[in-house]
Amino acid sequence: MGRAQFSTLLFSLAILTSLLPTHVRSDASNHRYNEGDPVPLYANKVGPFHNPSETYRYFDLPFCSTGHEKEKTEALGEVLNGDRLVSAPYVLDFNKDKDLISVCKKKLTKKDVARFREAVKKDYYFQMYYDDLPIWGFIGTIDKEGKNDPSEYKYFLYKHIQFDVLYNKDRVIEISARMDPHSVVDLTEDKEVETEFLYSAKWKPTDIPFERRMEKYSQSSSLPHHLEIHWFSIINSCVTVLLLTGFLATILMRVLKNDFMKYAQDEEAADDQEETGWKYIHGDVFRFPKNKSLFAAALGSGTQLFALTIFIFTLALVGVFYPYNRGALFTALVVIYALTSGIAGYTATSFYIQLEGTNWVRNLLLTGCLFCGPLFLMFCFLNTVAIVYSATAALPFGTILVIVLIWTLVTSPLLVLGGIAGKNSKAEFQAPVRTTKYPREIPPLPWYRSTIPQMAMAGFLPFSAIYIELYYIFASVWGHRIYTIYSILFIVFIILLIVTAFITVALTYFQLAAEDHEWWWRSFLCGGSTGLFIYGYCLYYYYARSDMSGFMQTSFFFGYMACICYGFFLMLGSVGFRASLLFVRHIYRSIKCE
Repeated sequence: MGRAQFSTLLFSLAILTSLLPTHVRSDASNHRYNEGDPVPLYANKVGPFHNPSETYRYFDLPFCSTGHEKEKTEALGEVLNGDRLVSAPYVLDFNKDKDLISVCKKKLTKKDVARFREAVKKDYYFQMYYDDLPIWGFIGTIDKEGKNDPSEYKYFLYKHIQFDVLYNKDRVIEISARMDPHSVVDLTEDKEVETEFLYSAKWKPTDIPFERRMEKYSQSSSLPHHLEIHWFSIINSCVTVLLLTGFLATILMRVLKNDFMKYAQDEEAADDQEETGWKYIHGDVFRFPKNKSLFAAALGSGTQLFALTIFIFTLALVGVFYPYNRGALFTALVVIYALTSGIAGYTATSFYIQLEGTNWVRNLLLTGCLFCGPLFLMFCFLNTVAIVYSATAALPFGTILVIVLIWTLVTSPLLVLGGIAGKNSKAEFQAPVRTTKYPREIPPLPWYRSTIPQMAMAGFLPFSAIYIELYYIFASVWGHRIYTIYSILFIVFIILLIVTAFITVALTYFQLAAEDHEWWWRSFLCGGSTGLFIYGYCLYYYYARSDMSGFMQTSFFFGYMACICYGFFLMLGSVGFRASLLFVRHIYRSIKCE
């Protein structure tokens, strides 16, 4: 890469890092207060507890409103996360106890009562942020005691919030909200109701240092019984890896050793007997695959997604994604994906040129659209659904414009620069044996040696190594559980890569031994098939392990999981192919071919 290209990369990095959240870790100096100082309290969103994607603005429900709420300026990641912070109607001055302070007296119309009742029926919760600390609570309760018929249920709205705040000298350490079960409004009947919304605040000193105030939120995923399950998951995965490597080391190496000895004896004997097995197809094994432009584009996109995953893990392991660092993960995904597009361009074009492709510009366009295209179409559909529902998941026009600008000014130029560098790399495909002019006919093979059964075999083992950890990730992404054990997740990811590489190599060997030389696409499809198993797990999780419901939540869950699983397919497919290519080059380099 030339000096001009490198300076462009640095310039784009400078632009994009300016988009990162301005609220850095919670040890910032502006969190110090004197007694009686106002402390920022923002209302964020409300929504059904079991539908994490379906959230609405706090004041979409008819709570007390002054009509002059200030909206907080948010970073890109916060908007993508569906956060819409506005100033809350409660005033919690530092270290000032308050008791039964009236927020407002309000006459709830029949329409207001119906909206609140529907919200209580769907288990709506609210979320707020006080000095960057999260607060949750349910907005109401359902009285089902002694009632079998849902039509007899009684619905109540909480009208009194009790805030309990812990402080250490001049800093806020912890806050929680308790709803008063004795101060409620009956919403069961469709009639106008007069009510008064109240709040109280109780301050208590604590010895917890400010630097450790976020630990409370990460401890839930580090509880001993959770850690036991995580370690059981890792041991289970390690056993799978050891069994698989043992299988490969003993069977495959022994078979290969016998093959090498047999082929060496054949050459010494110099008899006319016909070659069999994988040596027999040495003139076809490095014949370039069909649809080589698509193949190179898939390899480039998969390599970019692999690089993106490694960078995200690096940030996670150094502690950037601490709990409730709002939108940090989304910002990082957008920024790093944009910056790694050069990797996709370089990998795809250089490999395409090695495969003796001529139309590298079309290949570059295909690489740019292979993952982004389906993701963009899915985003358009789901954003339209969110707009119809008036949910906070609907992105404002300004945010969409920022993403389009990033794609236009950073992703596309870096993709092109990577493509030009790949085209000029002049790398040649290093085949250890010559390819014959005409392809050999592949002998008829049993059904279980066809692509679909092989993909099923290849995907099952890597999936079995990660499925326990998958539950915790799903419960975090599509629920309210907090996931912070990134070190364990990284170990599981490494195990996934190893198992994927080994199983793909094993299946490639058996394919070649059966004199089937079309291994290029097969190794990619077998490596990526774990993505299909993960999508199958999505169906199981949705129907058996979650309480998600409604068109919007179902669309978001299956829509975005389809994009994620497609990304896994491309990433693990490129890992499987790279491992197979190394293996095939090695075995054919080890024998003498005519």
